Amino acid sequence: MKYFLVGSFFVSVLTGQSGYDIAKKLDEKEQPKDLINRTSMVLTNSKGKTRTNTMISKSMDSNRRQMIWFLEPKDDKGVAFLKIEHDDGNDEMRMWLPAFKKVRRISSSKKSDSFMGSDLSYEDMTSRELSENTYNRLEDDVVDGRECYVLEIIPSEKLNSSYSKHISWVIKDGLLGLIEESYDKRGELKKKKEFQYKRLKDYHVIERIYVKDMQKNHTTEIMFKSIEVDSGIEKNLFQEKNLKRLPKN
Repeated sequence: MKYFLVGSFFVSVLTGQSGYDIAKKLDEKEQPKDLINRTSMVLTNSKGKTRTNTMISKSMDSNRRQMIWFLEPKDDKGVAFLKIEHDDGNDEMRMWLPAFKKVRRISSSKKSDSFMGSDLSYEDMTSRELSENTYNRLEDDVVDGRECYVLEIIPSEKLNSSYSKHISWVIKDGLLGLIEESYDKRGELKKKKEFQYKRLKDYHVIERIYVKDMQKNHTTEIMFKSIEVDSGIEKNLFQEKNLKRLPKN
């Protein structure tokens, strides 16, 4: 990670930790070995009309490997998504579309596309690598009585990100992401995300994500239920052939 040494020095002297230091601690937090949940995703358009999807998700390696199977509504049943993130950046994403009996590959040029009509893009669903972003620490803030670090995150040019920057509020106690604002290439606010957590074993796992597209006035609320951690998922689950096999639980 390249960082302006003079700026980093003064940030360290004045506040003790740079933006990169905080981001690194977040990245190093202990995560479940694997995670299973039943997910409800509610989409609401600008006129207040809603659509609800029910899914089962299984993931491991800090969500770098993930399978999602759609159960409801009926016209989406059987649709499935596979994501495998690689260290070299050549990530794999595939969608099984049973109505067409084909697997669609999600190319890197399509990562700004919406995931199943939601306010999350494929880019939003991938991990944020420390080495591929610049982290600047902004002035600390208090949100709903919780003291927060505030980070400005700027993607490197090689990522070809659809965003120019993100502003993230991180709760100091527990290092939990609370709010994130994402800005488009024109520097205008595009999305706002809010996160809620629950404690399971020794982990804080996300229980709810609320995303609003500020430009389209469209929202997505994702609620994670029946959450299981460290259940012993096998790595070989994450294969294209398993997209077509709806799990029993």
